[in-house]
Amino acid sequence: MGKGGNAEFLWCGMRVKLGFAFWVVLGLWVVLALLRPVTGLRPLRDRAHSWGDEWLYIRKDENALGPFTYWNITGTYKGSWRFLDSTNNSARFPDFGKSSGNSIIELVSSPTKITGVHYVQGVIIFHDVFDKEHEVGGSQIRVEGVYIWPFRQLRMVANSGKGGELSQDEEYILSNPYHLLGVFSTQVFQESPRDKIWRKQHSPIYEMEKHCNIEISAQVSRVSASQNDGDRERYHLEGLMESPSVDDDGDCFSPLLLNATSVNIEAYYNKAVNYTLMVTFISFLQVLLLIRQMEHSNTQSGAAKVSILMIGQQAIMDAYLCLLHLTAGILVESLFNAFATAAFFKFVVFSIFEMRYLLAIWKASRPMNSGEGWETMRRELSVLYSRFYGILLGGILVIYEFHNFLRPILLLMYSFWIPQIVTNVIRDSRKPLHPHYILGMTVTRLAVPLYMFGCPNNFMRIEPSKSWCICLGVFMGLQASILLLQHYLGSRCFIPRQILPEKYSYYRRFDQDTNHATDCVICMTTIDIMQRSNECMVTPCDHFFHSGCLQRWMDIKMECPTCRRPLPPA
Repeated sequence: MGKGGNAEFLWCGMRVKLGFAFWVVLGLWVVLALLRPVTGLRPLRDRAHSWGDEWLYIRKDENALGPFTYWNITGTYKGSWRFLDSTNNSARFPDFGKSSGNSIIELVSSPTKITGVHYVQGVIIFHDVFDKEHEVGGSQIRVEGVYIWPFRQLRMVANSGKGGELSQDEEYILSNPYHLLGVFSTQVFQESPRDKIWRKQHSPIYEMEKHCNIEISAQVSRVSASQNDGDRERYHLEGLMESPSVDDDGDCFSPLLLNATSVNIEAYYNKAVNYTLMVTFISFLQVLLLIRQMEHSNTQSGAAKVSILMIGQQAIMDAYLCLLHLTAGILVESLFNAFATAAFFKFVVFSIFEMRYLLAIWKASRPMNSGEGWETMRRELSVLYSRFYGILLGGILVIYEFHNFLRPILLLMYSFWIPQIVTNVIRDSRKPLHPHYILGMTVTRLAVPLYMFGCPNNFMRIEPSKSWCICLGVFMGLQASILLLQHYLGSRCFIPRQILPEKYSYYRRFDQDTNHATDCVICMTTIDIMQRSNECMVTPCDHFFHSGCLQRWMDIKMECPTCRRPLPPA
């Protein structure tokens, strides 16, 4: 046995061991994910400490203070803001051009040494405030104050943002999962880094903090039990935000009315977990579809009909999804298990199955290289992998540079069926893809973008775009329809015959200079070439075969069984 046989034997043994190790690791991963406590998916626990640095827990006499009970208002509040007047009457900050919009309030309440008084820190994020050329319409104000919980009164002032290290409460604000996932989706899907820098440099909030005393007074009320759909209590804030000027020359802007209701974090977590379960299930379906397609094209001829660009483009998409889910899991620690599981299955799809199929297609398209040395094969494999990962990294740079054109870039990425359509037309391939693979991949690939940009209540809080989702669905449906037409009616069924190149006919006329029968080298039986029927096919090199024998042979190899010359498509 030569070196090639030894290498093949070692490679088969290594594949068996790697396959066994993969299923063992996958089983351990699933067991650990199921046995891990569900509390890992719960919100971060409420932290309580004093106005100073020493930790104090709520005393029993606070809960028993009169007829009132203690309400912990720590959490995320989502609501709206609007001017009490129709517009902003102050001319100091004319950038406040809109009269209403949405707002998000992050609050952390901690007990102090004074009974009934809690120290509150937080952030108020105003959306739809400014109307600039970059359409960056948000602003953020840090606030601090006191919460007198026996009277349900909240008093806060603007915090100008002191330098130095963050306190425990500020760390909680920055690590709130609702806030972090919103920041993640904004930076990835909505706001470009340039817009973020521009907003920081041009936002009038900084000038406002220099010339205005921002004061907020609000009343806290409990949401009724009929509207509370979770185990935790939910609260409603209603108050007024005023801005008396430091120079006593009028208000900086007209009074703002704030209304916000605490977000049901458990429901929000359930949305995120359900999304990761959907991605995991879709990845499992894609693995099954890939296995079906690999069985459909398990011969050299069948694999050569599949476009390597089509599989490579899908592998790059799955690699990006793996990186996105892994980044989200690292950013939001309490949801790490859910997002890491989705990222792991996406990693399995692109790194094991799609890369393996990519390698099979590459080997089938280079049949002459199979007899060359191992060094040449390894060199070409290195070129293949370097091109794949080079395109992967280059795509990240392109997305970063053209972040404002993310949706057109997504449309371009979801044109992965087009290379296969073009390959079918050029090569006149017969049924390169299984119909189940075409339909299944089209539907499963649409699930994630339709959820992100089409679901009105998605956990990433991305503004839905119905028109873009319809455009994407029609675009993908058109590609899948063309592939199915090529599968059932022929690869060139939609192209006019006048512009098609002349196709070789295996039933062509031939010179009958012999009066004796010949043998089919495939089945080793006699062919009567004197009979004019469709039972005999003749190759361009003038070799005769039974029609069924040669068609089955061409499904395996597109070369003449007698002289090994390449054969044109049938």
